[in-house]
Amino acid sequence: MIDPENQQSLSSLASAIQTNQVSSREVVESYLRQIRRVNPKLNAVVRLSAESALAQATRADQALTKGTLLGPLHGIPMTIKDSFDTAGIVSTGGTLGRSDFIPTRDATVVSRLRAAGAILLGKTNTSEFTLSYDADNLLYGRTSNPYDLQRSSGGSSGGAAAIVAAGGSPFDIGSDYGGSLRYPAHCCGVCTIKPTSGRVPRTGHILPFGGMLDSFQQVGPIARRVEDLQLLLPLICGPDNIDPSIVPMPLAEPGSIELGSLRVSYHTDNGILPASPETREVVRRAAAILEQERLVVEEARPAGLEQSYELGLGLWSADGGAMIERLLTEHGTEEHTIPWLGLAKPLDAGQLDALLVRWYQYRSSMLSIFQDYDLILCPVNAHPALAHGAIGADLRAFSYTSAYNLTGWPAVVLRGGTSATGLPIGLQIVAAPWREDLALALAAFLEQALGTFPQPGCSEPIS
Repeated sequence: MIDPENQQSLSSLASAIQTNQVSSREVVESYLRQIRRVNPKLNAVVRLSAESALAQATRADQALTKGTLLGPLHGIPMTIKDSFDTAGIVSTGGTLGRSDFIPTRDATVVSRLRAAGAILLGKTNTSEFTLSYDADNLLYGRTSNPYDLQRSSGGSSGGAAAIVAAGGSPFDIGSDYGGSLRYPAHCCGVCTIKPTSGRVPRTGHILPFGGMLDSFQQVGPIARRVEDLQLLLPLICGPDNIDPSIVPMPLAEPGSIELGSLRVSYHTDNGILPASPETREVVRRAAAILEQERLVVEEARPAGLEQSYELGLGLWSADGGAMIERLLTEHGTEEHTIPWLGLAKPLDAGQLDALLVRWYQYRSSMLSIFQDYDLILCPVNAHPALAHGAIGADLRAFSYTSAYNLTGWPAVVLRGGTSATGLPIGLQIVAAPWREDLALALAAFLEQALGTFPQPGCSEPIS
């Protein structure tokens, strides 16, 4: 039998199905039971497709009896963030104007995962248009953290991180515009990767490709283990001949990296807001583990990092909210949950030119870190998961993630420790453009060295 809570890797799950140790239908049934068990507490899965998933699982089992393998994810269930189009299933993007919108075709990443044999269980909660660090919207309400129901699961991929952490899905696909993959993974104690800008198509996503800030947004997987990220990323990357920003760049193999050759810089203070004491300790403990393995490990942060918060705010508000107004109009949304809309003032041509020049100077300055180091080890956020409603209190805490949307660099997040109150604390590993292999290799090593962590309390029976 499959136990959704045992953190079984995708590769072992795939092997169990392909060798007839368990059927795809049994696996799908197990995850559906777990969703029904934990979701009333979490509100992570907002749209369930149980009948369709069971029918697909039956077809996968029948194909296997005939010797047909549908792909590396044959018969494995998944959930998908509700910001992605899914053919025949309501896809809202968290906005009222799309409350009954049913796409006729899948987003590119969904199509690729289905082609690899994966089965869609349902859609997971997101903030409206993915533009908040909390998975909350007027359609479905808020998602709670599986470790503490009084706290946020993070956003915008909070539903994805929460249901994966609670054992209701082996993996999910989310998006990251300023930390929307990495912050929820940190809050919920799971793994994710924000790939290099230009690696994975955004076709079929509620916040589409294009525009001045096109390079900010990346798409990536959320899963229980780093090796799952290594399996999933190659399946979703590469041009789809629709998203014009995607580059046909080869994806290097993490397993070929010699760990002892890596040079790692680390920091616990980005010059904007120091991380909390327990967060600093988690990063330093990881650095100490690497030192024991005789890696070059030094405390240093990229030049110009302290500019990221102010620069990010300037870029996000430079159009005076025109992008958001356009999206609201396109989707017929009149009532929304974007509090800063109307506060941003558009820049004139001279101001915009100066801001863009400053952005590229920042990116150039930041790149100099890779003259001396291969990787950056740092916090995901200044704090563990916050209480519901507290996200907007100090957005400086989120500059640890948004800094790397400004650069477009790849970043992996894995759990690094636990707070005094039992909340997960994540580690962020950042690499140079197109070097996801380095970040994944170091993350896999640290995951093994750090061992296992407590499971979420929401896995206890519902009272």
